[in-house]
Amino acid sequence: MNRLIECVPNFSEGRDLAKVDALVQAMSGVAGAWILDYTSDADHNRCVITLAGEPEAVAEAVIRGAGKAAELIDLTRQTGVHPRIGATDVIPFVPLEGVSMQECVALARHVGQELWDRYRIPVYFYEAAALRPERLNLENIRRGQFEGLCEEAARNPERSPDIGEPRLHSTAGATVVGARKILIAYNIYLNTSDVSVAREIARAIRSSSGGLPHVKAIGVEMKTRGVAQVSINLTDFEVTPLHRVFEMVKLEAQRRGCAVTASEIIGLVPRQAMELSAEYDLQLENFSPARALENRLAAVAGILPPSPSSEAQQVATLQPLMETLRVAVQDFSERTQYASSEPSPGSHIPIERGPEDAAESHLGVAFAAGEIYERLVQLEAMSGPSMLLDWIALKQAAVAAARGALKSADALIPSLRDAGTVARIKSATAEIEAKLTRKPIPIGN
Repeated sequence: MNRLIECVPNFSEGRDLAKVDALVQAMSGVAGAWILDYTSDADHNRCVITLAGEPEAVAEAVIRGAGKAAELIDLTRQTGVHPRIGATDVIPFVPLEGVSMQECVALARHVGQELWDRYRIPVYFYEAAALRPERLNLENIRRGQFEGLCEEAARNPERSPDIGEPRLHSTAGATVVGARKILIAYNIYLNTSDVSVAREIARAIRSSSGGLPHVKAIGVEMKTRGVAQVSINLTDFEVTPLHRVFEMVKLEAQRRGCAVTASEIIGLVPRQAMELSAEYDLQLENFSPARALENRLAAVAGILPPSPSSEAQQVATLQPLMETLRVAVQDFSERTQYASSEPSPGSHIPIERGPEDAAESHLGVAFAAGEIYERLVQLEAMSGPSMLLDWIALKQAAVAAARGALKSADALIPSLRDAGTVARIKSATAEIEAKLTRKPIPIGN
């Protein structure tokens, strides 16, 4: 394929999965456009759907999706922690191959006009497609959200849509359409439910407040998990890589007496973004090689060239070992989860006789996972670039199993009577952490 773009429409629905499925179906079936991924979140009450393909085909698919959203989503009844002004809140076009940013701008303008002509949805243009300097940034357009913009658009020409009448659709609101570079949606969870802490951290890291370049961030409450979250948009991962964002959030959290518990990527991420942060533990919950944009394109559309034969042979040779390691890490994780709980009938997990036995079981899991991590580090040094994401995912699983087991053992310390067991837990923590921070040694050095 000579011309390839990405489009990542955001819809204001993340709780009714039947509606999310209907949006996906509405955009499916257009020749030359592929649905690569979709995610939804109940707290944000938002879903993000990733499409790619030929520009004209992707444009038609997303127009149909916006029409379906106008049918299904009523913003007068919709609530969530994420800011929004439309049922189809934002439609960004991203050039990937053989398409210029200016062509994506023209495509955005075409889609904006179609949304008005077909569905009477007013449109604002942002980023590279913006018609006014103050509308370059999405947050400026969304100020006041649907409720506030409904009032302002009708009486203030400075807030009127770029296309359509000077008012919003009564239930579907307005849609922001634009063209931009690849963006990474990245969330970091804290071990506190105090949303004011997340908001303070967001203010500290975002570029508009003097923080990190190309970082946008807000703090939100995740009621389903009982914690606060720093929700981040990273607009240039080459200037500000993921690990730099993570480390700054971690530091700001420590300054406020709390800690980072996990992070997650929403949608797909360029392979290079993960490679730039490969040596860092981002505590990612949901990463796998399938979340790489290039891998997903290859799997769904088959439009990327295969790996060189030497690397393909290497993958084939190591695949059985990788699968064995995956199964082993999964087993360790299960043992960590159930080691101190009452096993179900027929379980292969032995019944613990007391907290000392439970602690020893946790330590066994931690050491085994640490050994797997060391083996992964050795193999990573011998592998080619095409396997880097596999190693990231496997190392992440091993680290999670080891640290989870250590945390479970540490939690038992108050109930332990044997001073020797307590001492082993403390020494094991230092020893295993040293293994988990070990970096690959390149061959020949």
